[in-house]
Formats: sequence, C-alpha cells, structure tokens
Amino acid sequence: MSDDEELDAIRRRKLEELKQQAVQQQVSEAQHKDYENKKYQIMRKILSQDGRQRLENIRIVKPQFAEQIEMQLIQLFQSGKLRGAIPLPDNAFKKLLEQISSFDKKKKYNIKK
Repeated sequence: MSDDEELDAIRRRKLEELKQQAVQQQVSEAQHKDYENKKYQIMRKILSQDGRQRLENIRIVKPQFAEQIEMQLIQLFQSGKLRGAIPLPDNAFKKLLEQISSFDKKKKYNIKK
C-alpha cells in the first residue's frame, strides 16, 4: 500500500468518524428537545401562568435551583402528592417554594478543625 493510499484510507476513516459523531449529536439534540417539550407540557399542567412566570424569573437568577424545583414538582405531580387545585395558583406555588428553600437552608455543614 502506497503512502497516498494510506492517507486516503485514513481520511475516509476520519470522515466516517465525523459523520457518526454528527449523527449522534443530532440524536442527542432531538432527545433533549423531546425531553424539554415533555417537561414544558407537564409544567403547564402543574403551574398557573403566574407560577410559570415566577419559575422563569427564578431560572434567570438560579438556573440549577429552577431545574431542581421542576424535578420536585414533576415527582410530586406524578406521585399524586400535589392535591388541591391543579394548576397550582401562584400563592400555593410560593408556599411550596418557601418549604423547599427553608429545607435547603437547613442543610448547613460545620467543618471543625
């Protein structure tokens, strides 16, 4: 096999690898988009318009906290523990947020030397 043929084979393999990576990335993006769409639809069922706006305001300041709240709300909703008015009115959502944030404040660690 000559140098040109080897170089050609290497280029073909590299091109094939890049094509596979592109396909995997497209699949991953499609799955992520589907996940976000399903999450959005569930959140529309759980929260009122005001509650969703409050959650988006939280997301601007603390994106990870907003994600955590969404996951907890979805778990509560799917397990049937969200009783009462669905979608949650804004005042009920505020109370739930206070409970969640007070729980997080209780998790303080003291490191002693």
